[in-house]
Formats: sequence, C-alpha cells, structure tokens
Amino acid sequence: MQTNAQSAEGTQPTFQIEPLSELMGAAITGLDLAQPLDQATRDAVFEAFLKYRLPAFRDQNLTKDQQVAFSEQFGELERHTLRNRNAAGHPSVHIVSNLDENGEPSGKVSSTEWHSDKSFRPAPSMATILHAIDLPPDGGDTCFADMYAAYEALSDAEKSDLSGVKVVHSWELSRENRKRTVSQAEIDDAPPHSHPLARPHPDTGRTALFMGTHASHLEGLPMEEGRARIESLEAHATQERFVYHHNWRAGEVLMWDNRCLLHRADTNFDAARHPRLLHRTCLRGTPTA
Repeated sequence: MQTNAQSAEGTQPTFQIEPLSELMGAAITGLDLAQPLDQATRDAVFEAFLKYRLPAFRDQNLTKDQQVAFSEQFGELERHTLRNRNAAGHPSVHIVSNLDENGEPSGKVSSTEWHSDKSFRPAPSMATILHAIDLPPDGGDTCFADMYAAYEALSDAEKSDLSGVKVVHSWELSRENRKRTVSQAEIDDAPPHSHPLARPHPDTGRTALFMGTHASHLEGLPMEEGRARIESLEAHATQERFVYHHNWRAGEVLMWDNRCLLHRADTNFDAARHPRLLHRTCLRGTPTA
C-alpha cells in the first residue's frame, strides 16, 4: 500500500512510499535526487531508510557529482579500496560493471558472495548508494538478506552463545578466497578489524548478525573452528525466508543499510552479451566498540 511521507511539521507530503516486500524495501517516488533535499525531507528519507532498510528511489538521472552530493547529505563518504577507486574520475564513485577494458561485456559478474560493504573498516559502512546506469533487459538482480530477522530467528541459547563474540573482517582473506593475491599496499590500505558478530544497530538498537565474505575468523578460536561457525551462521542467515531479490529498473537508485543487511549480485543474466553498469558510493558508519 502506498503512503505519503510528510515533513516534520506534518504539512504537504513530499514523496510517496510503497513497500516492496514483507521483509524489507520500499519504492520511493516524487523526489528528484539531483536537487538538494530540505531538512524535513532529508529527515523523512532517513527515517524511511531505517524503517525499510532498502529505499529504492525511482526515475533518477544523476551525474557522478549529483550522486556524491546526494550521498553527502546523509554522512561522510567512505573511501574505496585501492583497486576500486575510479582514479580517472571521482575516487569516491566506484564503477560496478561487467565490462572489460574495451567497454564490452566480459561474461564476468563480481560481488556474487554475500557481504556487507566495507565491513573490514574500523567504522564499517553505514550505507551503500547504487545508481543504475545501464542494465540488461532481464535479470541482473541484487539480493539482500535480513540480518535482523536471521538473528531474531535464533534460539535463546544460540543468541547467548554469540554474546561477546568478535569476528575479524579481512579484505585480504576475502580476496584470497577469490584466488586473488592482494598487494602489500592494498593490505596496508585495508587492514583487518574486529567487530561483534551479534551487532547492536547504532540507530535502531536492534541486534543483527554481522558477517559475510569479509568475515575471516572468530577471535579466540582456531581459524578452522571459527570459519566453520561463521559459515554455519551464514547458511542460516541467507535462507530464502530471509532474502529479498531486487529487480532493477532503469535509473533507479538503491540506498541500503550495511549494518543490518548482507547483499550480493545475482548472475541471472547473460553477462557475455548484456552490459550491467552502476555507480556506487558508500557512507562511513561508526566504530563498533
């Protein structure tokens, strides 16, 4: 059901919200993100972000500068890893694409493992903002898993078991798992950091599981034992009952909460024939301890 969002004074509605699923997500219409938001509208958008975790702003056409300006209304931009910085344009805008160096579809799709962006930073990312520039005619979805719901579905004994457990998030290990050796400069730029495995959300107070492909091991446990525990939890947390599949629309901008969602790209399109091109910015979060 579509509802109208109002300014803080309860005056004329500024945009419309329509939930996309029972789990998460809401389509937002009636906003032009290329224009600065007034304070009341900005606050209403952030409230929708916390409530739905995945607002999808329809019918947008942003330049890189405009995407950066929209993003910065909600916080400080997070730098990308050395490999993902767009040195030829905006260092803060990462180009997500299946195109090769000649601009042709390569057949490869990246980011297909479940993850939370920048979880290896000391202040893991608050939000990712992804703008669809060029999409395949069908497919090319992004999948999201609800880490609130996954945590809340655990038994009381399992929740108690996770209390105080720290998980080490490592960019180096996640790249090695993809058969890529990172340089020392990349390791120095993105060293590992520990965070609570059961993480209280800094804005809502709800607890979410915090893991994904960057989660290396558990502090205080042998590597093999810790990794087995992480993999078991991830298998639980990414069951279909916790997952929403987002089918992109041209021009759409997604803004999702990295503190309570995992996400991954879906390979449900012909990546050797059709381009999939999106622009990504990330907002810095807060330290977890």
